[in-house]
Amino acid sequence: MDSLQEAKTALIQAWPAIQEECLGVLGSELHYQAMIYHCLRQYGAVPKNQLGMNVKMWIREPVTELFQKLAVSKRTGYQTGFEPIPDVVIFDQQIDSDWRRRNQEKTLLHMFIAIEVKASERMNGRLRPKEITTDIEKLVAHRTEAQHRGGQMLPVMLIIDSAPLENERMTSEALKSIKQIAAENRVELLYCARGRSYSSFDDVG
Repeated sequence: MDSLQEAKTALIQAWPAIQEECLGVLGSELHYQAMIYHCLRQYGAVPKNQLGMNVKMWIREPVTELFQKLAVSKRTGYQTGFEPIPDVVIFDQQIDSDWRRRNQEKTLLHMFIAIEVKASERMNGRLRPKEITTDIEKLVAHRTEAQHRGGQMLPVMLIIDSAPLENERMTSEALKSIKQIAAENRVELLYCARGRSYSSFDDVG
């Protein structure tokens, strides 16, 4: 996989399978992450040496206000940087099959796509705009950190709203709010629930 466009195409191709696979079971957020990984490999044809899960990326001396604040909130001795951990990452070939924590400079520099996943798994509780907005803000900061160092990264917020009960799924108003926030921040948004789905990729011809 040689370009960001190819990585984006792979995600778009895998999206129908991601919806079918994830909505076919009731599981945890971590389980859905693994299913997304599987679908990207199986239906998006993303090479195994370019696809990581829960990738720890230590960013030394962050330039964004958000990551600076998060760094300062850490205990003494760990305040010189911040470690975002995107749920799923598609890398360019230069990652050379190595996204260990010790390879921190390359992991940040050689991302094509970083995906954050949210799932509806709380009893009597919905996913709410605030918690999703927090992930979107982290994705935006992560993109800025990568660009500052000469990299490129397409941020994607992916929501699996699989709860079978209506009162445990996002409201239409909440989804509308998230669509707007994602668009304003230039973050791609993928959402699926029983009988309802959305892809921001469909909004741009």
